[in-house]
Amino acid sequence: MSLGATEHPRPQLTRPEWEDLSGPWGFAFDDGSVGIGDQWQRREDVFDRVIQVPFPFESPASGIGDTGFHPVVWYRRVVHVAARPGHRVLLHLGAVDYRAHVWVNGRAVAYHEGGSTPFTADVTSALEGSGEQVVVVRAEDSPSDLRQPRGKQDWQREPHAIWYDRTSGIWQPVWLEHVPEVRVRALTWTPDVDTRSIDLTVRVRSDGAPGLRLRVVLRQHGEVLADDTYRVHHGEVRRRITLDGGDMSLGHSEALWAPEAPNLIDATLTLVDEGGVVHDEVGSYTALRSVTASRGRLLLNGRPYYLRLVLAQNFWPESHLAAPDPDALRREVQLVKDLGFNGVRLHQKVEDPRFLAWCDRLGLLVWAEMPAAYEYSTTTVERLTREWLDVVERDRSHPCVIAWVPVNESWGVPALERAPDQEHLVRALYHLTKAYDPTRLVIGNDGWEQPVTDVLTVHDYTASGAVLTERYGDHAALAHTLSHTQPAYRVVVLPGAAVADAPVMISEFGGISLDADADGDDGAGGAFSDAGWSGYGAVHDAARLLAGYRELVGALLDSPAVVGFCWTQLTDTQQERNGLVTAQRQPKVPIEQIRAVTTRVSAAVPGDAVGEFAYGDYAPGSAGS
Repeated sequence: MSLGATEHPRPQLTRPEWEDLSGPWGFAFDDGSVGIGDQWQRREDVFDRVIQVPFPFESPASGIGDTGFHPVVWYRRVVHVAARPGHRVLLHLGAVDYRAHVWVNGRAVAYHEGGSTPFTADVTSALEGSGEQVVVVRAEDSPSDLRQPRGKQDWQREPHAIWYDRTSGIWQPVWLEHVPEVRVRALTWTPDVDTRSIDLTVRVRSDGAPGLRLRVVLRQHGEVLADDTYRVHHGEVRRRITLDGGDMSLGHSEALWAPEAPNLIDATLTLVDEGGVVHDEVGSYTALRSVTASRGRLLLNGRPYYLRLVLAQNFWPESHLAAPDPDALRREVQLVKDLGFNGVRLHQKVEDPRFLAWCDRLGLLVWAEMPAAYEYSTTTVERLTREWLDVVERDRSHPCVIAWVPVNESWGVPALERAPDQEHLVRALYHLTKAYDPTRLVIGNDGWEQPVTDVLTVHDYTASGAVLTERYGDHAALAHTLSHTQPAYRVVVLPGAAVADAPVMISEFGGISLDADADGDDGAGGAFSDAGWSGYGAVHDAARLLAGYRELVGALLDSPAVVGFCWTQLTDTQQERNGLVTAQRQPKVPIEQIRAVTTRVSAAVPGDAVGEFAYGDYAPGSAGS
C-alpha cells in the first residue's frame, strides 16, 4: 500500500485526482428550524459565522466551540469546479451526524441519515458553467433523541459519568472527485488463506461501453501475484483470484497479514473496452488473513493467537471525534503499538477509514463497534440495523478488522434478559452481520447478557488481581464464574445461548484513574473529584498506576483459560481520567514499562512471544482446525 493511500479519504478505492474541501465554510445555527422554509440553501446572508470543516461546532478546532444544544446547523462553501466531457463530478461526505441534506447551486443533490457512514452525490447536473459553485449542507442532530445511534455523545447539556461533549454535523472529510462516466463504483475483497486466493467483487458503471473488461494486477513485495482480465457482466465482476507468487510460499510470514507482519497486497484495477480504450484505473489493497474461533481458541491465520487489546475511544479535546489532523490517526495507531498492544477495541465510534488504513499498514487488529442508541423502539431497530450494515459494508475489506460488535453492554436493549423482542434484535444483528461477512468474528452483545456470540466476552472492573485469578485463573474457575458469578451484576450468558466451545476474553477491565486527589486505591467509587471521574477506582501516582496495571494484566496473562484482554482505556477522555496516556497523548507511565507488562508471554498461548511471532510451516486447510 502506498503512503498516499493512507492519506486518501477512501483508502481502498483511490484515484489520484481529488480535492479536499477541508477548511473554512460559512456556518449558521438554525435553532428554530426555519432554514428550509426560508430557502437558506439559496442565500448567503444567513451564514454569519465561519467554521473549520471537518471539525464539529462543539469543538475548539472548529472555531465555534459552542457545546450547547443546537439541533440544526447549516454549512456553505463556494468551490471552483466545472464539468468535463465524459466525466462526472462526485461530492463525497465521510460522515455527517446525524441527518444531512445537500444542495449545489440551490438544487437538492443528496439526503442521508446515519451519523457514522459516508455518502456520495453526483453533482454534475447541478453545476452552472465553469466558475463558482455553491455547496450547502444542512445537518440535523437531535441532542436528546435516545433512539438515534449516538455512542458516547451526551444527551444532557453537560458531560456526565462516561458520556462526553457531542460531535454534531460534519466530522469526517468532505471532498470532490472527477471520475469517468465508465468507472469502478465499489469493490470488496475477501481473502481465503486455505486456498491461497482472494474473492473480488467489483461494481461498475458501464454506460453501454462495448466489451468492457476489468484487468486486475496484484503485487506483494514488488512481486506480481496475479495479472488477470475479466469480462464485466451486467455492471459487475465476481471472481476468485488464485495467487501465484513465484517462489513465495505460505510457509513464510512474508505472505500473510498479522500485527507482527502486516504484509499487504497492492492492487491496480483498470477498465478497458473492446477497442483498448482505458476508461478508469483505481488503486486498492488487500491481504491474506483469516480469523476463526474454534474449540475455545482464537485462531489468526490458523494458529492460536492471544489478543492484547486496549479500548480506544479516539476522542481529542480540541476536535472531539474528528481527528485534529490526518497524521493524528497514524500517531494514534503507533501509540497503541508502542504500548505493546496488538489491537484496539474501537469503542462506540465508527472511525475514519484512514485510521483503519494505518492499522492495515502498521499492523493493528481492530474490533469494530456500533455506536449505541439508548432507548428501545421500532425506530431504534430500523436506524440501528440500517446504519450498522452500512458500517460493515464500508469496512469489510480492511484486513485489520477481525471482529464486529453491533451492541455493547445491552445499551439500547436494556430489557434484553427478559424481553424477547430485544433478544431477537441482538440475535438478528449477529446473523445479519454473519450474512454480510461470514469471515469475521461477531460478538452479539459485548460484556454480558449474551444470547449469541463467537467470542464470550466479560466486563470485569475488579481492582484486585487476586479476584481476577479467583474468577479466571483456570478452566474450572472460569466455568464457575460464567455459571454462578456476575462480575458486573449481570448474567454473562443468556439461557439457551450456544456458547459451549466459544473462546473467552475479558473485553473490559482495569480502568484505573490516576488522580492526585484520590482518597484511596480500593477500586470503590463512581465518585467525581476536581481531576474527573474515577468510577473504576483511582490511584495517587504513576508508580501505583503501573503496579495496578501489572497486577491486573498479569493475572489474566497467567490464566490458560482466557484468550485475551482489553484494557480500559488508551487515553483520558474528558472527565473520564483512566487512560494510560493523557488526553494530550502524554504517557502517565514510561511507555517501555507499560510495554514490558503488555507483551509478557501468556499462559493461554505460550508460543506467542510478541515481537518474535513467526508462522512456521503453514499447512493449507489448518485454519479453523
